[in-house]
Amino acid sequence: MNTFTKLLLLLPACVFWANVTVCQVAATNRLVILPLHTGGVDPVYLQTSESILRTEIAKLSSMEIVSVKQTKEALAGATCTEQECALEIGKQLNATRVLACQLSALGEKIIVQYFIVDVPTGRQVLIDQATASYTEDLEALMKRLAKSAVGLEAASGNAEIGTILASEAQEPARKASRNNFGVAFGYLYPQQGYDNGSRSLVFDARFDHEVDDFAVGLLAGIRQGFAMNLYGSYLFTRTDFCPYIGVGMGFHWVSHESIFQEHPPRADGFEIGAHTGIRIMHTYDFQMVFNVEYIYTVNFYDDQAIVFTIGIL
Repeated sequence: MNTFTKLLLLLPACVFWANVTVCQVAATNRLVILPLHTGGVDPVYLQTSESILRTEIAKLSSMEIVSVKQTKEALAGATCTEQECALEIGKQLNATRVLACQLSALGEKIIVQYFIVDVPTGRQVLIDQATASYTEDLEALMKRLAKSAVGLEAASGNAEIGTILASEAQEPARKASRNNFGVAFGYLYPQQGYDNGSRSLVFDARFDHEVDDFAVGLLAGIRQGFAMNLYGSYLFTRTDFCPYIGVGMGFHWVSHESIFQEHPPRADGFEIGAHTGIRIMHTYDFQMVFNVEYIYTVNFYDDQAIVFTIGIL
């Protein structure tokens, strides 16, 4: 038997073993999606979110997704939210990757935290979190999470039409404008004028409009007299703690003892000022504002003061 004949006889065996090897490799290209764990989220929302997540991953990936039944049998009633546990389940089910996800309620918001473990290497290949401002956002968020799991990329980097969350369309990203109304209380500390008096109580009402990184508004205040100013502020961040700085101008009628004289000097005049402060819980509908202003009224008395207020928007 010559060499060529031997090779022909060995060819079927090689093809058989090659097919077996390919099948084994394909069989191990599997993904386990652990049951979504909840922290204060309605079980109905949890079940629907998991169903959407499984469907979207199946549409985007060629990986075999281990069935819910097999996954629950492997867990045997246990809860798995840690890397070590996920790795063991992945080995038990002969999977390549394991996806674990937890939904936690924070007021109206739902925080989604998830990670993916690569079973052959035993390493976390992705860990990330995203936020749904409302339960209605969960569908879009699960679609984005599916794309993140398949592409091993951060969820924030794959926004597309149909998966924009309410938190990105309005706040805190402020891709749309927002109107505010608020009140504030505090003290006016005279620096010049004001009859050389001591501090006095102030009350402000604000009508505020935010767009992009700026806020503009109207202030009407009782500040040892009556003041009405237009102001503009630059907002340094788009987070819950938002420092700002700005300027304002308007009109201030300052109350002075001399106004009761027969021919008093003018106590009213145009006012200019500068302000700074911080907005807390800026991404929520309810904000707290800590504000410091320097105001100068162009009148006979050259009234100047520092005003400190605390309020809500």
